[in-house]
Amino acid sequence: MRSLKKTRRIQVILLAFAALIGATALIGYGFKDGINFFYSPTQVAEKPPSDGEIFRLGGLVKEGSILPGEGVHFTFTITDTNADVLVAYVGNNPKPDLFGEGQGTVATGRMEGGVFQATELLAKHDETYMPKEVIDSLKEQGVYVDPNAAPATN
Repeated sequence: MRSLKKTRRIQVILLAFAALIGATALIGYGFKDGINFFYSPTQVAEKPPSDGEIFRLGGLVKEGSILPGEGVHFTFTITDTNADVLVAYVGNNPKPDLFGEGQGTVATGRMEGGVFQATELLAKHDETYMPKEVIDSLKEQGVYVDPNAAPATN
């Protein structure tokens, strides 16, 4: 027969384990809507996310693709030079000052009917900045050019 002290110790351990499982479940539930995955246009083309899944899409704004809409809404295309994704900005804020064609950008939103519905746009901070995810994606495609690199001489 077990002693009372040993029984209490086992009960405390089981209670602590149950509390740990409960806390982990609550943290996971709290983060389920807060985690946004990053995709490049190539990744979206190869394995499209499900409609309604919130994620971040990054790449370069394709030249000649920005088309004005009503109010602050407009459309443009994000490219990684391998694939393109049409983006409709449906947010409430005007586009960032440094947002422009040929510039790196990251948009947060969801796919609906083959069009990325962006609710938030992030643009570069200065002439040389580009989001890390965009740089990594462009490097994977073999088209990234470091703006700080010395120009090639012949």
